[in-house]
Amino acid sequence: MLDTTILIVDDESRMRKLIKDFLAQKGYKTLEAEDGEKAIEVFEQNEGKIAVILLDVMMPKLDGWSVLRKIRQTSNIPVIMLTARGEEQDELFGFELGVDEYISKPFSPKILVARVEAILKRTQKNPNQVKDYGGIVLDQDARTVKVDGKETELSLREYELLKYLLENENIALSRDKILNNVWNYDYYGDSRTIDSHIKKIRHKLGKKGKYIQTMRGVGYKFEVK
Repeated sequence: MLDTTILIVDDESRMRKLIKDFLAQKGYKTLEAEDGEKAIEVFEQNEGKIAVILLDVMMPKLDGWSVLRKIRQTSNIPVIMLTARGEEQDELFGFELGVDEYISKPFSPKILVARVEAILKRTQKNPNQVKDYGGIVLDQDARTVKVDGKETELSLREYELLKYLLENENIALSRDKILNNVWNYDYYGDSRTIDSHIKKIRHKLGKKGKYIQTMRGVGYKFEVK
């Protein structure tokens, strides 16, 4: 936790201060940006130092989606979107772009901090050994995935989903079980978000994407054939 820095991006100064104060109570450092252009500037100046980005959707100059697209060109840093929108389609769109979590306004600052800590816990180094699943190599210490020796860029959520499938090799997993174990919270949106993530993961795995099998009426299973 020490020296862990969170970037807060929101055009409302009162909101930024509220989030900053609650994060400070837990010992986190923070950076701030009041609009999309400033967010990109701060991120580029501090890339490698920032652990998580809290990103508002509706902002002046550049909205949250535009900021996310720009960041995802070079980084898979965890991003939590702060949004007043509750539309399911918006959430699916965000997951397509690489959003890791959603928090709808108004929200409890304590819940926000809990979600930040959950993401940090998942991204901390874990001394598990490197494992090879039919040419897909999972390194939990480095949090990387290599396919036939070439590193594959995955968002945090894509990585966690693939990791869960690999660790449950040859087991049929329901969508509800995947949501409960990978998303780590009760997710009230449509389970199609899983299908969207699976589609992207398969594409990134190339020919080995076929190892992720669709189990009709159930969910998915990873099996090397």
